[in-house]
Amino acid sequence: MTSVTIDDISGTVPLVARLSRGGQRLRQADRAHPWVLDTGVVVLVFLMFCLPDLIHHGDGDGDGDRARHFRLAFTQLPLAAMLAVQTGLVLPLLWRRRRPEAAFGVIAAVFVVQWALGAALRADVALFIALYSLTLHGRLRRLPWACGVMAGAMALVAVRVSAVVSVWDALFFLLSTATAALALGLMVRIRRAQLAGLRERAAQLEIERDQRSRLATATERTRVAREMHDIVGHNLSVIITLADAGAYATDTAPERGKEALQIIGDTGRQALGELRRVLGVLREPADGPTGGPELSPQPGIADLDALCAKVRAAGLEVVYRTSGDMDALDGGVQLTVYRIVQEALTNTLKHADTDAGTRVHLAILAEGGRLTIRVRDTGRTAPAGPPNEEGHGLVGMRERAALYGGTVSAGPARGGGWQVEAVLDLTPQGGAR
Repeated sequence: MTSVTIDDISGTVPLVARLSRGGQRLRQADRAHPWVLDTGVVVLVFLMFCLPDLIHHGDGDGDGDRARHFRLAFTQLPLAAMLAVQTGLVLPLLWRRRRPEAAFGVIAAVFVVQWALGAALRADVALFIALYSLTLHGRLRRLPWACGVMAGAMALVAVRVSAVVSVWDALFFLLSTATAALALGLMVRIRRAQLAGLRERAAQLEIERDQRSRLATATERTRVAREMHDIVGHNLSVIITLADAGAYATDTAPERGKEALQIIGDTGRQALGELRRVLGVLREPADGPTGGPELSPQPGIADLDALCAKVRAAGLEVVYRTSGDMDALDGGVQLTVYRIVQEALTNTLKHADTDAGTRVHLAILAEGGRLTIRVRDTGRTAPAGPPNEEGHGLVGMRERAALYGGTVSAGPARGGGWQVEAVLDLTPQGGAR
């Protein structure tokens, strides 16, 4: 009993690698110069099967009654005729890969003519090579007629050699050889198709991977840009409004100016913390779980009271009410509500006149599977800005609402002012059972 050692296995790996690299180089060379292989096949067939018949032309095939009986059973062609038949059998192999049907047809015709004359040549092996090439490179719908032609030619040969070999024995041998050539061609063709399919699938997977990576990157950039816009836009609007109000109140009411400065500091610190949180998730932790950024919970509906307090401190009167179970909403919905309200109040701060006593009515209503957010102010009927142009804030609100199958509408309110209304669909995906 023999055993296989690790050295034996490791010794075969370089050999397999070298054979694989050699086969790859040969395939590359064949793709660059396909005529070299075709010519090599023709030369090889001529040397192995045609040259012996030409050398021994006119000589005895051997001594004994069986050899003489074999010579008498077949026609001995003249040298020129033999060379012409060999050329007709072997030369079409030059285009066996480019025109396999034509090559098989020409070789089969010469083969039938040769055996109709009663001549036997070693170059007849070219017919089996042509059948293999037709199976491998030709159109599969041409195989039935090729098999029919092959069967007829083999039957003709079996009848011609009946004086030497039994018809059934000859027919079995010849048809088995033809079947082997056909099966080999089909096997190689299927294997090549599988490899081509695998290569195509691998290329497709690489393309899909790159596309998913680009889409994920674009989605993440959009999310971060939306968060940055909400954080920076709102807090800066509050800070600017408070700074203007504090500067105005410095001479008349110094305590109000001091209060404004304190609120500006608190708002700036909160904005800085939120910016650190958003930017921190973009960096990988350097020292493991403990070395990452300190994360704080995302704002929710409970934080709207503090948001409204800041807006009131900036000079706007905010009336805030809710209806329904707000605590039952998940974190994602609450964050969406907070950002939409934040953006709407920021727009009101930008465009409302704080000295005119602008009032903001904020209502959040949860009814069944719908959540309605309504922000209405009594300021100017339309925000200042270029006509027919939507700001990034309104686009961001619509993108957030779309995550929950919702819509956002903004426009002049009835009776004056501006109104933003968002409706979110809270129905579970797939529907409730």
